[in-house]
Amino acid sequence: MTYHFNFRDVFNNFDVLLEGVGLTLELSAITMVLGLALGMGMALLKTWGPRPLRWLASAYVEVLRNTPLLVQLFIVFFGLPSLGLRLSAGQAAVITLTINLGAYATEIVRAGIEAIHKSQIEAGLSLGLSHLQVFRHVVLFPALKVIYPALASQFILLMLATSIVSLIAAKDLFHMAAFLESRTFRSFEIYLVVTGLYLALALFFRLVFAGIYRLAFERR
Repeated sequence: MTYHFNFRDVFNNFDVLLEGVGLTLELSAITMVLGLALGMGMALLKTWGPRPLRWLASAYVEVLRNTPLLVQLFIVFFGLPSLGLRLSAGQAAVITLTINLGAYATEIVRAGIEAIHKSQIEAGLSLGLSHLQVFRHVVLFPALKVIYPALASQFILLMLATSIVSLIAAKDLFHMAAFLESRTFRSFEIYLVVTGLYLALALFFRLVFAGIYRLAFERR
């Protein structure tokens, strides 16, 4: 059986795929910022918070890290309307990806905090600084330098995981590819191109994160 590749229909509708790339980038950027902020907050609770809040943060991490992202997405998009909270596909995607990334970021940030020598933290506290001030001035920068590679890898994995939101009709790259496939029936060609686009996005993010690392850490 001979298969004849034909990319003409794909490239004639390439603007459709580019529209999906735009939403994937937007969704990734928003979720990275919100997920990191959530992860830092939860890491602080797990490290220095009162015992009930430490238990709550630990439960959040365990539940989110040990259940499928798809199940979490369906609970937010299909489950919450049963409780009277109806969200658009884009809103559900942002919320789900944020809380999922936050769980992983919590453990990454916590590991960075615990990598800082206790004597440095004790010195800051002995000077009368609050825990928040110690975290900001003594812990944050050295910890970020330690955990930056792990965070960058997690961010790239998140960007690739955005493809799952196509299942709730969020118009990301994978959703637009499926739409284009339904019109052209060139499945092999479309998904080959989409594979190349995801690869290009991953390499782009790697370059961006490497540049940020050089600017933020290596020049200091």
